[in-house]
Order: sequence, then C-alpha cells, then structure tokens
Amino acid sequence: MIAGGGIMFDTKKFGAYISRLRKNADMTQSELAEKLNVSRQAVSKYEVGDSFPDISILVLLADIFDVTFDDLINSGEPTRGEALIFERIVTEKEDVIPQSVDDFVNLAPLLKPSLLAKMAKGLEKQGIDISNIVTLAEYLNDESVRSLLENATFDTINEELLEKLIPFLDIKSKNAILDKILNGEIDWHMIKVLLPYAEHKVQY
Repeated sequence: MIAGGGIMFDTKKFGAYISRLRKNADMTQSELAEKLNVSRQAVSKYEVGDSFPDISILVLLADIFDVTFDDLINSGEPTRGEALIFERIVTEKEDVIPQSVDDFVNLAPLLKPSLLAKMAKGLEKQGIDISNIVTLAEYLNDESVRSLLENATFDTINEELLEKLIPFLDIKSKNAILDKILNGEIDWHMIKVLLPYAEHKVQY
C-alpha cells in the first residue's frame, strides 16, 4: 500500500527524484530518453517538473532504475487519496474511484482524458459541485463533462463560473445547461451567459 502525506502531488519533487536516479545510474538525459522512446527535451521537462510522464513511461522508469512504482510516486509526496488513484491505475483496476474530488482535481492535469473518464464515472454517482467541473473541463473529454453535468449540484453556480465553463462544452452539454435553466434548477439570469454560444435555431 502506498502511503501519502503531502498537500498535493508535487511534480518538482518527483522530477528531482528522476534526475537523481538518472545521475546515480551515470546516464545522460539522451540515453534515458532513448530507453523511454521519448525526446531528450521530454526527459528534461520531467526532471524539472514541467511535465509528468504517462503511466506507461512511469512503469518503464521503475523498471530501468530498478525501483518500485510506489517509490517513484511517493517521491512526489502524494496525498493518500492520490497515491491510491495511481496504484489503481497502474494495476489496471476498472473502478478508479477518487476518495475525494480534490484528489481528482489535483491529478487531472497529469493524466490522460481516457483515465480521467474512468475516474469521472465514479464521481458521477456521488455528484460533484459545478465549480469542480469548471476546473476539470479543460482536462476531461466531452462525454465525461456531460455525464458529470447531469449529476452535478449547481449550488455555487454564478455567471463567472458559467462563463469559464461554456467554451469547453459541446452542444449536448450546452443544451443540458439550458434545460436546467428552463426547468428552474439554475437562475434564469444565467441564460444571458449561454445565449452567445447557443445554436441559433429561432427565426425572428
């Protein structure tokens, strides 16, 4: 079991650990890049914490440096919830259900939309506040955003949040928001935010 302790996953600490492993193995960034089948620039970005490797690359890194996957992930000081998410992803468990929305939001920039879609399915059932969907929209695929919206709570919705969310929504999701406005679930004043993005079907 992986134990966590930080506030959120730290890609800088993770990167420094990869850099240390590489140097201890007397390997150049180019040599590591070749083993990982990525560019030297990609390795450099991992090491300075500017980007985070895909799960398949993480598994390779653990193999190359003969460390456990847990050791790799723990170098970034994940929360317990984040560590469990990584563990379930790497063991290819179908139900990668985040223990908290915060863990999901923190890891979203690091994971592929297909992995996030699995996690979103778990959150659909719990319901998620619209403010979190706004944060997640740039990382999730259209289907995941749509299904989260269907089960979201809209208590914190305001014009500013809706303004941020709309550009990321496909037509079905925009229509779902419109339906909630028409059904009275969302303040009707929000319609003015939605109108510039609406598909014009009405003839005047």
